[in-house]
Amino acid sequence: MNNVLVTGGAGYIGSHVVKQLLEQTNTKVTILDNLSTGSKITLDTLKNIREYEFIKLDLKEFDEVELVLKNNSFDTIIHFAASIVVPESVENPLKYYMNNTVNTTNLINQAVKYNVSKFIFSSTAATYGEPINIPENGIDEDYSQNPINPYGMSKLMSERVLIDTAKVNESFKYVIFRYFNVAGADINYENKELAPRIGQSFPNATHLIKIASECACKKREQMAIFGDDYDTSDGTGVRDYIHIDDLADAHIKAIDYLKHNDSDIFNAGYGKGFSVKEVIECMKDSTKKDFKVSIEPRRLGDPATLISNNSKIKSKMGWTPKYDDLSLICQSAYAWENR
Repeated sequence: MNNVLVTGGAGYIGSHVVKQLLEQTNTKVTILDNLSTGSKITLDTLKNIREYEFIKLDLKEFDEVELVLKNNSFDTIIHFAASIVVPESVENPLKYYMNNTVNTTNLINQAVKYNVSKFIFSSTAATYGEPINIPENGIDEDYSQNPINPYGMSKLMSERVLIDTAKVNESFKYVIFRYFNVAGADINYENKELAPRIGQSFPNATHLIKIASECACKKREQMAIFGDDYDTSDGTGVRDYIHIDDLADAHIKAIDYLKHNDSDIFNAGYGKGFSVKEVIECMKDSTKKDFKVSIEPRRLGDPATLISNNSKIKSKMGWTPKYDDLSLICQSAYAWENR
């Protein structure tokens, strides 16, 4: 039986991975989270699926983190805990380098020390920076990495620590997932008609589909488009959106992948892009709700276009997305907000 530590497991992405681990496997699951952005309500909801252990702890508490790894025999760490707001990283870079890079480095160090053999890392497409001459089939994993904000750089530095550590520790392997834009909410794999049980719970979120769904539910009076003068078809930023449950499924597959394969890096996206305006219109159309949208100046650190080439994760890991539908993504996000 796998014994998995999920850092940041009370957060948006981490909780959906935990949900699938509890529902679809017999894995022993331990969640470590400081609850700064994670949800206690989400943790309680996950308890309704199956028991797991929860440890409230900040990764900056190095001595306590070591005790957790020393006192358990984890074979896998799935590491989500991080700061993720791009504009904030520009304004407060030290927060991102300390929380994302320094804390991750210590976690990797302890993983090696206490014989954790598999490390699955939540990275980001922000490591690619502002892509130039994007290939027609999207950015692949070998595309040059040149982050344009401290968030992306903090993740790239952590990637480098993982890669270099694995080179000199034969029993230590990793999968790095570079996420594109994650959205939507829980779809029950047994009964897809049921309402979402978990979703994006953190208040004042900055994710586009989260904000648009809040507007559709009248939780917000209006929303803003940050920049309509990008070099894109309609002037707004273009992103590759992936449903949260498809992303979670990739993490579950990564555990078994590392049992039989070497360390690797995978883009996690659908391989196609939608502009900010297209996403907002899809939310309005799929929910039959209208809301106000204003145009504001560009935000610091936002590239014009980010679209993945996902052929590698499909071919090597056998990952097949189930929810590759922008309307479904918007509907599930709305259903979560409107519950």
